This record gives sequence, structure tokens and C-alpha cells, in this order.
Amino acid sequence: MTTPFPFTAVVGQDDLRLALLLNAVSPQVGGVLVRGEKGTAKSTAVRALSALLPELDVVSGCRFSCTPGSPDPACPDGPHEPGAFESRSARMVELPVGASEDRLVGALDIERALAEGVKAFEPGLLADAHRGILYVDEVNLLHDHLVDLLLDAAAMGASYVEREGVSVRHAARFLLVGTMNPEEGELRPQLLDRFGLTVEVSASREPDQRVEVVRRRLAYDDDPAGFAARWADEEAAVRARIAAARKLLPSVHLGDGALRQIAATCAAFEVDGMRADIVMARTATALAAWAGRTDVLAEDVRQAALLALPHRRRRSPFDAPGLDEDKLDETLEEFGGPGEDGGDDDPDPGPDGGPGGQPAPDEGPQGDGDTAARPETGESGEPQAGPGAGEQSAVRAAEPFRTKVLNVPGIGQGAAGRRSRARTEQGRTTGARRPQGTLTKLHLSATVQAAAPHQRARGRSGPGLVVRRDDLRQATREGRESNLVLFVVDASGSMAARQRMSAVKGAVLSLLLDAYQRRDKVGLVTFRGSAAEVALPPTSSVDAAAARLESLPTGGRTPLAAGLLKAHDVLRVERLRDPARRPLVVVVTDGRATGGPEPVALAGRAARLFAADGTASVVVDCESGPVRLGLAGQLAGELGGTAVTLDELRADSIAGLVRDVQQGTSRRAA
Repeated sequence: MTTPFPFTAVVGQDDLRLALLLNAVSPQVGGVLVRGEKGTAKSTAVRALSALLPELDVVSGCRFSCTPGSPDPACPDGPHEPGAFESRSARMVELPVGASEDRLVGALDIERALAEGVKAFEPGLLADAHRGILYVDEVNLLHDHLVDLLLDAAAMGASYVEREGVSVRHAARFLLVGTMNPEEGELRPQLLDRFGLTVEVSASREPDQRVEVVRRRLAYDDDPAGFAARWADEEAAVRARIAAARKLLPSVHLGDGALRQIAATCAAFEVDGMRADIVMARTATALAAWAGRTDVLAEDVRQAALLALPHRRRRSPFDAPGLDEDKLDETLEEFGGPGEDGGDDDPDPGPDGGPGGQPAPDEGPQGDGDTAARPETGESGEPQAGPGAGEQSAVRAAEPFRTKVLNVPGIGQGAAGRRSRARTEQGRTTGARRPQGTLTKLHLSATVQAAAPHQRARGRSGPGLVVRRDDLRQATREGRESNLVLFVVDASGSMAARQRMSAVKGAVLSLLLDAYQRRDKVGLVTFRGSAAEVALPPTSSVDAAAARLESLPTGGRTPLAAGLLKAHDVLRVERLRDPARRPLVVVVTDGRATGGPEPVALAGRAARLFAADGTASVVVDCESGPVRLGLAGQLAGELGGTAVTLDELRADSIAGLVRDVQQGTSRRAA
């Protein structure tokens, strides 16, 4: 087994190390979510933590890590012999993003259960992680059905496995640690709230610190065991400090003053529910124990807020993470509390500012007023102005709204999500088939029907059913999949009226929010002037798409054909990368085409490429005014898709409601 990188050898990342150590002191804090760019020691620090955790006493031979003094009465390996126990290190179990449901919760041997009538249960990762660490790298990419199981286990402290009337339950209490790169998409709010603490990590910009990172990493790669031996004393010191803090934790006093500060802070930042208050209280108590104190000070409450609240105050994926530290300090000062006379006896409070408060240098535009996008210049070097003649600075998007659901027709087999119909492991049962490989979802009635005609030939003499492998039937289920939603946005001069472009951006932003909620990948192609460009390659990060949209300038001619051809090329590449993910093309335009020879005819030929491929498409008609040419509707016909106006795009629009009723009536008549 490879020697892990020592925890104490990690350079910098003070907030990350402190959050992990606080969970080691008090597992009830609820785990850590680590957000940050790739290559910032997220996984290294998490994997190194398990070596610092105290050893566990477990019942000998128990696959579910029962505590010797109080074993789980429902443990599948029970009842246990009293007094038989052994000591071992706490486990760190990794949950792969692509794991199956049975790998996570465990699996029953269906064949033995039917043929022999016995409960043959193979524990999953939740059983392995009990009383240890469950680590999920790229947790934001975890499939929804696994997220649901994690939420259930985290809420109840137990895992339930149900298979056609056979039920198994076992304890599953673990420290949940997840790492993620925000550029690849956000977490579901329910799972996000289950993480007690969150930290934002980034690579240091200090040359000396970066040199030290490289030096230590090279030394570790050359001789892992020797490098770990050089840090053994530091590791032992931290391990001893964790043990001492755990012993001191029950004696820490959380006074009414600190509780008032905690409640006032959560109320001031308008976090949902009461979990934030509880997590802050536990974190502040763990901070005091880590510092060797028995009283919670104001500085503990402040640091707890910086770790526990940033991910709970976000209302949408486009909100910047972090806290307003001035507002935090004002709230703590207003409601008083302990430790106002200094509180600098905490030897390890963590760096000032914690994980929140400061936006990243490359973050999207913030603050009031219009986004300041620099106008582009013409060939003469002078700024171009005027709608349809040159470039205009970007305008802010209108307020987003709830959109109608846009689906891809047919039934797919892509990644689990919430948009289009698909054959999935989760969902309603629609039929049965012979299993291909391991049986995972038994269709009981179909299995019985397959076995029933052969009972006399198999010599059945009792009430039991004689079942053989060939009789087993796998349930086929229908659920929802995620799609690739590719936005093709007209940014030409015909769209450049300020109020109109604001409405268009608001509509696209609304569709991006919908894509976020439905777990889609998104991409953005824009066209204006004389060419089209891929403003954002397909990604799971809808906030990156929103940032590109916000800074999008407008002006120039309308190269519609170039935009469609660029989008077609993007889809061609994505089909090679992910052939199971079906695309949905959303063209946002008024339908005009100018620039180049025969622009309208060329746009029509480009549109028919999508129809030939069977690509689902929707044209959002942005034409306004009393006189309408209907060009967007003609484009939708060439694409083989449908057209909706900006008003019809709203889920609560009267026009959309009337259209739904009319479509439903026509279908019933047919």
C-alpha cells in the first residue's frame, strides 16, 4: 500500500486543514465540502486525514464496525459475542462518481433469496465507511440516485436495502467529505446543506510558497516512506492534539452570549432552516476544544460562521460564495458575547477572513450598474456605435423567470438527470427483459411467470417455487436523463436595442437556471459581425455560461449561417466524446440573416443539417414590434424544431397555457 502524503506536510491551505481537523475533533460537525480549482491539494489533504484519526474498537469479525460496548441490535452480522473486540484504524472509503447503487448500499443475492430463501447480503461502501470517512471526489458529478441514498443515510444514520420483500438495515454514520471544481457544476441544495463546513481553496500566488510545494512533492514522489518518516513527529503531535481535544470537548461551555451571536448571525445572513445554527454551535465548540479552552469566545463564533455559512446563503448557482465580513463583524459586535476583551489566546484560529468574502480575480462582474464591457473597434481603430452598425457595450440581463420545460423527443439512455425521458436504473417500471450480466432490479411477476410453466418438469413437490437462472427477469425502468443544451445566441445589431437585449439575456439566463436544476451540460455559441464563436465549450458549469452571457456585447451584421454551422460542429465533436448524451439546440434570434452572398439560403442549408441529424431544436423568437416577419418560425421549420416567443417561454404565460391545452385537445382527438 502506498504511503499517504503527510497531513502536516501540506503547504498553506489553512482553512482546509482547520476544517478537516475540526471534524476529526467533533464528527458531529457534519463533514466538509472543499471547493476549488484543480491541483490545489484537495484530495491529498483529505486522504492524509485518515492517518490522524484515533483507532477504533470494533466487534471482532463484524463487517459493519459495531461498537463493542453497544453493538447495533439490527446488525446483519449479529447477535455478537460479548467481549470480543479488536482495534483498527479508522477507514477512509472512496465513493467513485460512477458507482452503482448496489456498490454504495450493498447487494442481496437475489438467486439465493428466491431459490434458498436466505438473506445473503454483501455490504456496500456505506457499511465500510461506518465510524470512518466517506470521501467523494468530484461530488458535484455524483448521479442523482446516489445523492438520494447519501441524503437518506446522512439523515437517519442508517442504510436500508430493500429487494422485493427482503429487507436489511445497518448503521451508517460517517464523516462526509467531498471535493469539487465549481467550473464543472454545482451541487443539489439538499446535499449541499448536508455538509457541515465548506472551504474555498486556490493555488498560492506567492513564489516562495509555490517553490516549497514543488520541493515537497518531488521529495515525496522520490521516496514516499522516507518523506513520511521525516514528518512523523509532526504527525504524532497533531494526532495527540486531536485526541486531547476530543477528550476536552464534553467540558467546553457554550454560553448564552455565544448562542445569541450564532442565532443573530444566521438570521442576518438569511440562511434557510436551523441546521446552520446547530453546525455553527458545534463548530465553535470544536474550535475552543482545539485551542485547549473550555469556553467559547467571539472569535470562535466568527470563524465558525466563515466555515459554516458561505454555502448556505447562496440562492442560485450564480451567486458568489462567501460572506460579507464587515456585516459579520457588525452583527457580532451588536449582539455582544464572550471574548470581546481580546480572545487572542487561541493558538490556531486559522487565517483571517476564512474561506469567504473575497471574489476571485477572474470572477464574473459584481455590483450595481451595467457591466463594463469595452466596445470593440473597427478596422480604423475607432469605436463603432449604433445598433446594426457596430459594437455596443454589454447590458445586464433582466430578472430570470421560471421557464417551460423543453424536452428532447423520444427515449434516451444518457446520464441520469431531470429533463428528457430515458431508460435508467431509477424510475417507474415499464417492462421486463432477460438480465445482461448481474441482476440488479428483479421483476418479480415476470420471473414467476417465466418459472411457473416448468414446475412439474422440475419435480416441484412442496409449496416453494423452483427458480432457475433462465427464469430471472430484469425490470426495465424509465426515468429522466440530462442533456446537452447548446445555446446559439444572436448578438448582432438587429438584437442590439438595449431593452430588447436585456430581455433576451434574461430569457437565456432563465434557461440556464433550468439547465442547472435539471443537471444538464450547457454550451454557448454566439454570432455577430462576420463570424461565430464558441463563447463557452460544453460544460457542467452554468455559472460560467452566465458570466459569458453577462459580458456579451452586441452589434454588426447577422451571420446566422455561421452560427448554425459552428453549433453543428460543436455537436459533432460532443457526439464523439459522449455519444449517449442527447443534444437540445436552443437558437435565440429574430430570424434575420445578413452578410455574405445569399445569407438566407445559406442559413436554410445550415439549418437542414440539424434536421437531417435528428437533432432536437427550439427557436426562441425575439422579434418584436407591431409588424412581424415570422422569420424565426421559418427557421424552426428548416431545423425540424419548434418556435416559441419570449412570452411563451414563461411557464406561467397565458399563451403557453392556451397552447398546451390546444395540443392536449388535438392529441386526444387523434
